Amino acid sequence: MSGDTSAYRAACARGELVIQRCTACDRRIHLPEPVCPWCGGRQLVFDPVSGDGVVHTYTVVHRSFSPAYQGREPYVMAWVDLPEGVRAFGHVIGCEPGQVRIGLPVRVTFHDDLPHWRPA
Repeated sequence: MSGDTSAYRAACARGELVIQRCTACDRRIHLPEPVCPWCGGRQLVFDPVSGDGVVHTYTVVHRSFSPAYQGREPYVMAWVDLPEGVRAFGHVIGCEPGQVRIGLPVRVTFHDDLPHWRPA
């Protein structure tokens, strides 16, 4: 992420997923950016989205190199296709790693278990 992400982070803190939309070309952008990567537009607004999606691809992490995640293995990280036309990245929780598959329907949830990673 680059630029001002405060609106995105504030929405996440409220338990709401928002995605940027360029008012010039109407394309959606995720993760937040300061300018539209398609048309260069600078009028970007944050729109709430459903939070529903399907797993596009995933990996099961058996050995974490991030100290904050060590001891949590195995866990699943996935790219998730949202119906709004963007792809989001995150953990898949609520099922065992062996149950995750491409095409699995998922829903966003917010669980702040790494508060020390929050930007100031």
